[in-house]
Amino acid sequence: MKLSVIIVNYNVSYFLSQTLLSVRRALQKLDAPAEVFVVDNNSVDGSVAMVRARFPEVILLENKHNPGFAKANNQAIRQAQGEYVLLLNPDTVVEEDTFRACCEFLDEHPDGGGLGVKMLDGQGKFLPESKRGLPTPRVAFYKVFGLAALFPGSRTFGRYHLGYLDKDQTHEVDVLSGAFMLLRKSALNAVGLLDEDYFMYGEDIDLSYRLTRGGWKNYYFPGTRIIHYKGESTKRTSVNYVFVFYRAMIVFARKHFAPNQAGVFSLLIHLAIWLRAGMAVGRRVLTSIAPILLDAGLLYGGMYVLKNYWEEYQKKGPADYPSPLMEVVVPAYVLVWLGCAYLSGSYDKPFSAWRIIRGIVIGTVLISAGSNFLESYRYSNALILLGAFGVSLPLLVGG
Repeated sequence: MKLSVIIVNYNVSYFLSQTLLSVRRALQKLDAPAEVFVVDNNSVDGSVAMVRARFPEVILLENKHNPGFAKANNQAIRQAQGEYVLLLNPDTVVEEDTFRACCEFLDEHPDGGGLGVKMLDGQGKFLPESKRGLPTPRVAFYKVFGLAALFPGSRTFGRYHLGYLDKDQTHEVDVLSGAFMLLRKSALNAVGLLDEDYFMYGEDIDLSYRLTRGGWKNYYFPGTRIIHYKGESTKRTSVNYVFVFYRAMIVFARKHFAPNQAGVFSLLIHLAIWLRAGMAVGRRVLTSIAPILLDAGLLYGGMYVLKNYWEEYQKKGPADYPSPLMEVVVPAYVLVWLGCAYLSGSYDKPFSAWRIIRGIVIGTVLISAGSNFLESYRYSNALILLGAFGVSLPLLVGG
């Protein structure tokens, strides 16, 4: 048996089917005995039924719970008969010559314990995690505080993604990506399987490090490419991802670094956890309130124009509106209108003109009723009605 392909799946049935189709084509080009495992971690999206119906050649291991990425891979590795074992994400697509080219490379490099390839995202953009350095405390510091992003090509600051290495040339690297990790079975037998202390993330770094410490080499091989729809099998912008990923880094540090180094690394990682988690929460909040803030700005500007027009052409008498109108009253109008619109579901999907109109009508009634009780802040009813019409426009157009 030349190759054993192992795919751990969790609720990405559509992407898994595309992966298995590409694997089927690539195995035809390999022209050598091979086997394919799918280990399903208790998916509820019909993944198991899809594999059984469309890919009868696949060896399906169906877990009744989710034991994690490392344990699931190890289940299949223990049964694998291939000279080489490929750990492959279920949100990837491989080229037709990928397996042939990679196996030939390792055949020609008997010192190679593992191999990774050039990975592209869904838009064809190179993914820097195709080649990585060991996350030592110094490397982690540069990444956490943004120096790696500012100087990606620096040999000092860019070691996390080895940005100074040509992505179109073959290199020895420290760390392979678990999205595509081709391993020599004899090397696995020598250094051990994936460490099951890692539920998800970090196990690829740990195994890569153990391979190099065991005298094997890890290669980055750009002679073939895969597409990795990054973020489909794991939502990387979620707060949960941030905590799981960085805590995996702490497990790695405690296992492989000296106590003083592990302490520094742990401090940096905890700082990164809260920094990234805060950024993730802030991004979500900003994304959700940005449309409301934009509408508020448009409404306030529109009311200012209406106020000037009314003073100039419609209002009888020489006096202008007093300053509290724009400083207090109009902001209150905007708050009531947008608050009622929000509570009415105007910002919910799918778009509904009825919800917008309902919210604005309720807000206008509340504003009109409230102005009757606050004589000192009572101004033109015409401004209220025109403002209600104006507040509807950006919401209707924006929807």
